[in-house]
Amino acid sequence: MIALGSDHAGFDLKEAVIEYLKSENIEYRDYGCFDRSSTDYAIYAEAACNGIISGECDKGILCCGTGIGMSMAANKIHGIRAAACSDYFSAMATRLHNDANVLCLGERVVGKGLAIELVKVFLNTQFEGGRHARRVAQIMALENK
Repeated sequence: MIALGSDHAGFDLKEAVIEYLKSENIEYRDYGCFDRSSTDYAIYAEAACNGIISGECDKGILCCGTGIGMSMAANKIHGIRAAACSDYFSAMATRLHNDANVLCLGERVVGKGLAIELVKVFLNTQFEGGRHARRVAQIMALENK
């Protein structure tokens, strides 16, 4: 299951992601927001990431104006590796090499078509492991300092 979250600036992009997930019969849980009223991204980053940490969801997709605020908030949550991506290679590499579990997208940065391509590659790319597992473990160890 995919955890979804957005603020008002990412709401329309999140809705496009929902349409894609529905078309592919991919289960998701929408943690909000639920309209374009001004709101704060950290609330929805936390809610969606808690869905991952609890085990209810496997990965997450967060949308805001740039993807940056969501990624900063998400990365404060123990166990989350969030990446703001606006190109195909980065979305693929963050799964291959960083085992990212959250993709952050910016509605003001990427169009809906590109966003769906980024979602596809993020959801369909497996972590390579190997030498990258050591590096991911080092990243995660930083949370305990």
